[in-house]
Amino acid sequence: MAASRHRRLRRTTVTAAAVAAFALTTGLTTGCDAVDKALDCVQAADAIADSVTALQQAVDSASDDPAQIEESLTSIDENLDRIGDKTDNADVGKAVDDLGKAVDNVRTSVENGDETPDLSPVTDAAGELTKVCTP
Repeated sequence: MAASRHRRLRRTTVTAAAVAAFALTTGLTTGCDAVDKALDCVQAADAIADSVTALQQAVDSASDDPAQIEESLTSIDENLDRIGDKTDNADVGKAVDDLGKAVDNVRTSVENGDETPDLSPVTDAAGELTKVCTP
């Protein structure tokens, strides 16, 4: 009888250890996924900040090379796509959408012949994205 009880106790202990190990592994994996997503967001936001700086410089020198504005806008769009594909965070999604709209507005202004479009909505939206991406 003592041997049977000992086996049940051991089986319970082994089962509890297995469940605890599974929970710990799942928690760590989920935690790592969240950290990876946050790092991806920060890296993309940093790339967007660089693209916004390049956009500002392109607008300042639009008479020298108007194609630079489009290249900068395209770079921002590509980084926004990368962030949007990797996040399910509502705040990040809203910031991505807002920046995308601001970029579209600048693109429309440039296509309509405006050589000095208002970039403040782009810089504001990029700042917000950086803020929500920062852990």
